[in-house]
Amino acid sequence: MPKWVYTLPLLALAWGHQAKAADIDAGKAKSVVCAACHGADGKASVPTYPHLAGQNQAYLLKQMKAFKEGSRTEPLMVPFMAMLTEADMENLAAYYASLK
Repeated sequence: MPKWVYTLPLLALAWGHQAKAADIDAGKAKSVVCAACHGADGKASVPTYPHLAGQNQAYLLKQMKAFKEGSRTEPLMVPFMAMLTEADMENLAAYYASLK
């Protein structure tokens, strides 16, 4: 029997797998720490801190991952990103993207 036949069940599982949608409410709960610099509504009151409200979800997630992985450095952000899980980052990105 060809070896590729053994991969069919794995492909079927992968194809049928539905990605869990990000949880905006969980992102809002996690954003309490972020609010100190980025504002409670994602709009920073200090000009040196970026607004997060309404940003593209994929962009926000990419930036958080870059901080966590170390390819983007900012002394104030790195410790906070180190504490976040992948799900936390996805939820935060969804939350901030949902704001106007």
